[in-house]
Amino acid sequence: MMKIRRGFRAAAVLAAAGALSLGLSGCTRYDTTSPSTARKVSGEAGRFGTVDCRRAKCVALTFDAGPSENSPRLLDILKDKKVPATFFLLGKNHIADHPDLVERMAREGHELAGHTWDHKILTDIDDTQIREEFRRTDDAVEKLTGKRPTLMRPPQGRTNDHVSELAEKEGLAQILWDVTTKDYTTTDSALIQKRAVEQTKRDSIILLHDIYKGTVPAVPGIIDTLKQKGYVFVTVPQLLAPGKAEAGKVYRP
Repeated sequence: MMKIRRGFRAAAVLAAAGALSLGLSGCTRYDTTSPSTARKVSGEAGRFGTVDCRRAKCVALTFDAGPSENSPRLLDILKDKKVPATFFLLGKNHIADHPDLVERMAREGHELAGHTWDHKILTDIDDTQIREEFRRTDDAVEKLTGKRPTLMRPPQGRTNDHVSELAEKEGLAQILWDVTTKDYTTTDSALIQKRAVEQTKRDSIILLHDIYKGTVPAVPGIIDTLKQKGYVFVTVPQLLAPGKAEAGKVYRP
């Protein structure tokens, strides 16, 4: 949604992750693991779902900060086009207000993950608050669906090594993105579609928000255009398979 800070824990982890970036401040650093690296380093056999992203040109469509009043239309579109998505759900005023939509997302085969409860910036709050942001959201999703999330996305993409350590204790991997349409700045659906299509490449994780007016109308065009270009839509876990997201790690194409 906004700018991202990245860095490292240790050289050994960096070698496995295969990616290293500096934070915006120049002092916050953390390592990231790409989908292709996750697929290579896994010792697990088999595939997640019906798509093998070691061979197919996969991309993951993700939506932050819902559910909202726009989500039913989005779910209709995804169902009609047979596209799975990963939803990073927000607790307050979203999960709490739309439990039926959370249940529908799970029932229709989408991956549900956390986006915290109050959208607090995790690098700005204390440990107790961070754990509360994780747990309240995951408790709510588990109560509604019977499945506890194993993925989360930090608000504004802001994280660091310490947040990763706390996420690991909660059994959570953090998922960032490489494609942003900045749909929070415009209601122009054609522009949102254009930005998504132009930035997408193999293994991309596309960030959208179903809380904004212009986003959902852009989704059919994004799906149709990328399918025409040979892309296959998968959930984030499918994108990493046969690897599996490891708690405490940060994933980004």
